[in-house]
Amino acid sequence: MKVTESGNLKHRQLHIEDYLQRVPAEREEYAEVCAPPKMTETDNINKSQQKKGLLEEILTPDNLNRAYKQVKRNKGAGGIDGMQVDELLPHLKENRYEIIQSLKDGTYRPKPVRRVEIPKENGKTRKLGIPTVMDRLIQQAICQVLTPIFEEQFSDNSFGFRPKRGAHGALRKCQTNITDGYIYVVDMDLEKYFDTVNQSKLIQILSETIEDGRVISLIHKFLKAGIMVNGMFEKSQKGVPQGGLCKALHKAPHVLQF
Repeated sequence: MKVTESGNLKHRQLHIEDYLQRVPAEREEYAEVCAPPKMTETDNINKSQQKKGLLEEILTPDNLNRAYKQVKRNKGAGGIDGMQVDELLPHLKENRYEIIQSLKDGTYRPKPVRRVEIPKENGKTRKLGIPTVMDRLIQQAICQVLTPIFEEQFSDNSFGFRPKRGAHGALRKCQTNITDGYIYVVDMDLEKYFDTVNQSKLIQILSETIEDGRVISLIHKFLKAGIMVNGMFEKSQKGVPQGGLCKALHKAPHVLQF
């Protein structure tokens, strides 16, 4: 952690365009996967509004169609089964009833993610986990329903990995803080955070808001699906894959607010 005194910055103008950098390629593909209306910050969640039939809401034709269109827009590489995004629609037309029924009766089994390593600026690599396009569709459908629910719990000062939020908004907030007279900047980073998320704790926290146990079980299956590395299967006992939409689930509020 670094604490930097900004000096006499109260009257110094911050030019946002001077500080913006291009979002890394692996983030761009998933940066706007869910974009519900912006919600105001609140500390309370009205659980009476939660539906125990949340899975049925996820599996509505409208939600699944929106999920398909988003996966189609995002493009991206295929997973371990080799299916590409352009092949998804014919697969759905032929198998949609069986897929939906397997999700309803709990027999759907996500496939392991495909491990890809991309170089970082410091010479190290970032490990990505690429789901199959079918799993990506289901994750997208889950994300579209859960995002508005959890958005209500996030701080208005949070800008990372949230719909319609990002570096531009964070810098505008910094500009406001400087104008208000704040003179310290605290720089913190959690090393390998996504690789080390405690899955059991994450599921516990999600369960405090999500009442439909079938949805919790499905999310758990995605977390436990495993990883294929050079043709070898590895268990995924901790962490969330960077590259799949389940990465967004790490933002359950009690996980982030240490």
